[in-house]
Amino acid sequence: MSDHSGLTRRDALIATSAAAATIALAPGTSAAAPAVSATEMLWYRQPAAEWVEALPIGNGRLGAMLFGGIDKERIQLNEDTLWGGGPYDPVNPAARDALPEVRRLIFAGEHDAANALAKEKVMAVPLRQMSYQTVGDLQLMMPGVDPATATDYRRHLDLDAALTGVRYVVDGVTYTREAVASPADQVIAIRLSASRPSKIAFDLGATSPQKDFKVAIEGRDTLVLGGRNNADNGIAGALRAEARVRVIAKGGTVSPGAGLIGVRGADSVVILIAMATSYRRFDDVGGDPTVITKMQIAAASGRTFDRIAADSATAHRKIYRRVRIDLGRSAEGDKPTDVRIRQSEAADDPALAALYFNYGRYLLIGSSRPGSQPANLQGIWNDSVRPPWGSKYTININTEMNYWPAEPTAMPELVEPLIAMVRDIAVTGARTARSMYGARGWVCHHNTDLWRATAPIDGAQFGLWPTGGAWLCLHLWDRYDYGRDRAYLASIYPILHGASLFFLDTLVKDPKSGWMVTNPSLSPENNHGRGETSLCAGPTMDMQVIRDLFVNTAAAARILGRDAADVAALDAMRAKLAPSKVGAQGQLMEWQEDWDAGAKDIHHRHVSHLYGLFPSNQIDVDRTPELAAAAKRSLEIRGDKATGWATAWRINLWARLRDGDHAHAILRFLLGPERTYPNMFDAHPPFQIDGNFGGASGITEMLMQSLGDDILLLPALPRAWPSGSLTGLRARGACGVDLSWRGGALAEARIRPDIGGKRTVRCGTARRTLDLVAGRPVVLRGPELALG
Repeated sequence: MSDHSGLTRRDALIATSAAAATIALAPGTSAAAPAVSATEMLWYRQPAAEWVEALPIGNGRLGAMLFGGIDKERIQLNEDTLWGGGPYDPVNPAARDALPEVRRLIFAGEHDAANALAKEKVMAVPLRQMSYQTVGDLQLMMPGVDPATATDYRRHLDLDAALTGVRYVVDGVTYTREAVASPADQVIAIRLSASRPSKIAFDLGATSPQKDFKVAIEGRDTLVLGGRNNADNGIAGALRAEARVRVIAKGGTVSPGAGLIGVRGADSVVILIAMATSYRRFDDVGGDPTVITKMQIAAASGRTFDRIAADSATAHRKIYRRVRIDLGRSAEGDKPTDVRIRQSEAADDPALAALYFNYGRYLLIGSSRPGSQPANLQGIWNDSVRPPWGSKYTININTEMNYWPAEPTAMPELVEPLIAMVRDIAVTGARTARSMYGARGWVCHHNTDLWRATAPIDGAQFGLWPTGGAWLCLHLWDRYDYGRDRAYLASIYPILHGASLFFLDTLVKDPKSGWMVTNPSLSPENNHGRGETSLCAGPTMDMQVIRDLFVNTAAAARILGRDAADVAALDAMRAKLAPSKVGAQGQLMEWQEDWDAGAKDIHHRHVSHLYGLFPSNQIDVDRTPELAAAAKRSLEIRGDKATGWATAWRINLWARLRDGDHAHAILRFLLGPERTYPNMFDAHPPFQIDGNFGGASGITEMLMQSLGDDILLLPALPRAWPSGSLTGLRARGACGVDLSWRGGALAEARIRPDIGGKRTVRCGTARRTLDLVAGRPVVLRGPELALG
């Protein structure tokens, strides 16, 4: 977010510094081994052997994975703007002239011919976008330590304190390491301490898979890893990047070496890590990472580790503690986290679902804060320069899923990076709309990256889908609908309006049905069986997404008193959109024709045509029972087990169908070892973080749903959670919701309005319409919703 006249929001973020003070490194009371919590602590009896066993910390911009080794520690580092390549515009100059023939071929049923022409003339150049990339690794090597002699080992991640730690005993000495990612200081801080003086000894080094990165030692105590980012898919690297690491020891000696810093005989040591790139915006790489990291290290060096950790915990808890969940507890909750995951499908461990819920919120706080980049396919944690799917922003489901839990679980500020990205792609997408389609407004296809590329990528059968930006607009509207801030709505209205103008210009009439449809498009990422491609006209998902876009844009315009002529045009076009239909199998049709039975993969991971059920509410058990039944049939046909994120989507969908036991059965599969790694990262496989966020959303949807001005309490409560509570939730219309239940029935609900207005609260068949007054909570008791 930039006004082009002063500091960007990102500048303000990375320039944050603390007032200088004298260095004090007293270890204080170690937080390395707090009491086990079944719902707020990940813990293990051994170091991580693989990356998906390491534990993540993050402050939105900086991330680290800590392995907890005994004789050597690996600390894998990320900075959210270290991507490959540089600014570029991938629109194919031949696309605009080729699109009319692609449309004609699709309408004629010549799908493979349309795909071939699109591949040749329409797709982006380069065909693939840039990848999110790792900075590299720090290594701590402890001389003379035999890990086989260590006892009493434990490592943990405290979700409430946002602190990871490890503790073990060697030769009668207890060693501890603790680490936090500070949002205020903009550093990662690590403390090493021992139960006896002069026992801390290690060599610190660094490596990176970035081809042009080098290690340098500055002065006695500082290691610098940096250089230029990698080229990617033919786009030259345009970023300068730097990680600056300072070692501050109490006692002992600190000695520089060849690419190493050695510490011997220290009582305790603090390691401060700052990282930055020259990225300022998608079209501006003029920052100075050296100036930034020097400033941050200098400021953080004036603060104790205890102060940094305490301030980090306070900032984290300000968001994290807004919501509390209790689903019950069994003896399984006393076991290490990896054991609980391995046994989850067979064991009675309701607290594991609560831990997963809390972990999802922790991960979003750690990978998306105001001023940072949005959470990508791996949040912020990635150990590769060529990660799966580029660890990009895949906006045909995955990026949106990342943010599903943000509004209902009271983390609205974490959506700001996503909103900022949509502001950017409205700029680059306007260029794409104009040069590729000859249309007004803006468009983004199924992926974008740090450079906000908006052209179709990867292959026509995956990427020639024009509705990604429109889906993102739902999050912009939801931010308004949950908070009802008119000034915010005015700020995002031009984005909604531009997205709508694009479709007013590009929708075309289906010659068979007469409905207005998208063409070319596809139903992500599913081959319909009429040829070797996915290309088609007017897939059901497109119609649902555009319907939401038109409704929300028109509502915003009416609230703001703007663009009456365009509102009329949107209303008229919305009436011409192809409706959702029921097919011969009783299923919701995915395409305009009933092709579902002929699809090659009936059990496909995507359920794109069910967007109307969730995250939208166009399909509803009460209002549209026939379509809800068809959606249920589609889910039955597709099957319950899928990739991690697709499994999580199914939980939300079954919750919307109000089948709590079915949703819970899918959740248990998601929590099991096939779909959850030992560190609780979601297994696509490989790792994708969207399943973590989608799972947290699914748990919320089972217990509370916010549909328009209706608040549904316990709409999909499973028998596995007979008693519990969930407090701090948010509903549309600026309402807080707290609820508790006993014996499978509502015990009490508290509705906390920030603004006045009518809201209907529902629980089973009971309903009560409330005329709410801002600041006056209303208490409802029992499943009959009696006024308290």
